[in-house]
This record gives sequence, C-alpha cells and structure tokens, in this order.
Amino acid sequence: MTYIFLDEIQKVKDFEKAVDSLFVKEKTDLYMTGSNACMLSGDLATFLTGRYVEISMLPFSFKEYVSVTGLRKEEAFSEYMQSGGLPYIAVMDRTDEKVDMYLEGIYHTVLIRDIEDRQVRKERETGKRKITDIALLKTIARYLASVIGSPVSIKSVTDYLISSGRKISPNTVNDYMEALAEAFIFYPVERFDIVGKQLLKVNKKMYMVDLGLRSHILPRGHYDLGFSIENIVFFELQRRGNKVTVGKLGTTEVDFVTQKQGVVSYYQVTADMAAQETFEREMRPLRNIRDNYEKTVLTLDRFSLGNYEGIKVVNVIDWLLDMG
Repeated sequence: MTYIFLDEIQKVKDFEKAVDSLFVKEKTDLYMTGSNACMLSGDLATFLTGRYVEISMLPFSFKEYVSVTGLRKEEAFSEYMQSGGLPYIAVMDRTDEKVDMYLEGIYHTVLIRDIEDRQVRKERETGKRKITDIALLKTIARYLASVIGSPVSIKSVTDYLISSGRKISPNTVNDYMEALAEAFIFYPVERFDIVGKQLLKVNKKMYMVDLGLRSHILPRGHYDLGFSIENIVFFELQRRGNKVTVGKLGTTEVDFVTQKQGVVSYYQVTADMAAQETFEREMRPLRNIRDNYEKTVLTLDRFSLGNYEGIKVVNVIDWLLDMG
C-alpha cells in the first residue's frame, strides 16, 4: 500500500487534477489537509464525489485539555476559558506573556496569511478579489467576538461599522464575514423555529473557534462568563457529532437544539442558577416545549443540580468530562 500525504494542497494551482490522477491509482491511500472551508468545493468535490471522508479538526476539547495538562478540573477550566485549547498552549509554560505572544502569532497567521492566500486563489480563478482591507477584517472579527451568544446579522454589523464612522455596504460586510467563516475562525449557527420545525433566515449566531483567540483580541475588561461557557458548549456538541441550531420558541430562546441520528435534544447554558429569577428564566422555554425529547440545563452552579419535572440541571464541567 502506498500512502500519500498532501499538506495545505489548496495552495497549488490546479491541485484538483493532480489529486484525481493519484486517487485512481491502485493500492493508494491519499490524505489531504487544508485550512479553509472551501477546499472540497468546486472541481475537487466533483472529481471525488462519494469517494472521500472529511474530518473536521478543532482545538482541544476541555476533556483533552485536562488529560494533557494534568490540572485539577476547576483550575483547568479557568485556564481553558482564558487561554483556549490550541494544543501547543496545553504543553507550554503558560505565563500570560508567552500565551499572548503565541496567540498573536496564530491569529496573525490565520487572519492575514491564510485569508490572503485564499483571496489570491480567488483572484486567479475569477479575476476578483473581495478582501482587500485587513484592518477592516480585524475590526469585524473583534466585533463578532464581542457579541458571541447574541443574534447577529449583516445589517447589525453594517450598522455598527457605520456608527463607528465607517462608510461600508452590506455586501462588503457579507464578504468579510464569509472570509472569517471560510478560515474557520467563526462558525455561524442558524436559528430553528421549534414549533414550525423550520430554519429561520435571519439573525444567526456566530461562535469563535477558540476562547484564547477571543481573549487575545478583546479588551481585557471584556467579561461575559455565560456567553464564554455557551461558546465551549457549542463546540463540544459539534465534537459529539450533533447537528446544532439555536432554538426559537415564541418570544423565548433555547440556546441549542441538537439532532443526532434522528434524536433531538435541547440545551440551556447559564453560569449560575442559584437565583430564583435566573432559574425560572432558564427553565421556562424548556417547560414550554411540547415533546418528550431530553432537556438539559448546563451550569457552573452546583447548588441547583437535579431533575426538575424531567429537565436535568447538570454541572457543565462534569458534562464536558462526561461525568454529568
């Protein structure tokens, strides 16, 4: 058997034809890596239809981070929230200065070099280049990082930029947001009408691939514990093989609706459930869902854990470690 490994192959002109010619050889096992979402679009997908398996890679899960660092789970979670789960961070000497320097290098590489490479390829294929202003790209990335967990639209981002004194069109904003998603920096999540059983076209949510990168680009005073936990839970649900959407139920919202092999589950995420008002706010949407699928609230709070009329309240750290 001959094994062929092609790293970042999308940078090579007409690589699709070369890959197809190698793929048809007998006793050949072919592996390709790429760092943007469009690698298997266009000609390559046509050549390899039904003959490939795509494996998406993410930074370390919390469980992996604990395993590598050997830290106690509460200490590890605090670090994971701040520094993120990029593999090298888990094994390095994690001083604030060294972590920040490493994250700066990663962010600069992905945001500038990878997106620039993608734009060069697009320009070669179509004669057009949509992303020309890296400063604008960074501004949009910073804004999206600051509104994680909140509904966002092309219009809301455009309005923010205009209010900051920048003249810009919604089409341009859309191009830049698509570039950030293609580079796997942000993952858009559609909203799902639980009663109507259909996807909604407006106000998606955007989650950032790594909280360390988010901490790096946001001002140090920016603090939103609940939304940060929500970001971690989203990617954990992805890792566990779920199709994930944000649930809409009348005027209320369910943080995540998942589907896996035909089975639906509902999740609420909150930092703390101790206050009666917060408890009722998080439980109300789940109580109003008229089906018998599993409903779970994930929280850092350990005082309100239990089963409330079929709705489970689980500690999020234990759930991430498969102890929930």
